[in-house]
Amino acid sequence: MGANPTPSAAALSPDRPVDRSMNAVRSIVRAFRVNTRAIELKMGISLAQLFVLQQLTERPADSLNELAERTATHQSSVSVVVRRLVERGFVSRSSSAADRRRIEIAVTPAGRALLEDAPTTIQTQLMTALRRLTRDEQSMLAHLLERWLREAKIDFASPPMLGEDEIVAPGRH
Repeated sequence: MGANPTPSAAALSPDRPVDRSMNAVRSIVRAFRVNTRAIELKMGISLAQLFVLQQLTERPADSLNELAERTATHQSSVSVVVRRLVERGFVSRSSSAADRRRIEIAVTPAGRALLEDAPTTIQTQLMTALRRLTRDEQSMLAHLLERWLREAKIDFASPPMLGEDEIVAPGRH
């Protein structure tokens, strides 16, 4: 018995990269589940909605494209989240005073009140940690993750925001 490594020791062994990679993915998924449940129970909004609110609290967005860039998501995904926040009165969308063609997105007083005791989102934690990596490390990680998904035949073209239900078009599964 003493000669066999424990599952955690085997998973951390440098000669077990598949195990280490899968453990890392499981850890991220578990962290998202825990963070999502805690936020939904405490605040009554989704993880993605809280993340967008926190981004907008730092500074309003001049457009959906800008907010999508700040949240590292696709414009169509952040648009769904913003629409839900507007419907609940936590975010406002208004025409820009400088350029009427542009839409400004900002947190409302109700949204600010909701954020008073808000926890940090897992997205914020992960993005902050990614920014601590060098640019080369960030590029390498992105390249390897994308390659892994391609090899696994997983579509990653335009996924929904983390912590937000995906709206599936009729006829798609």
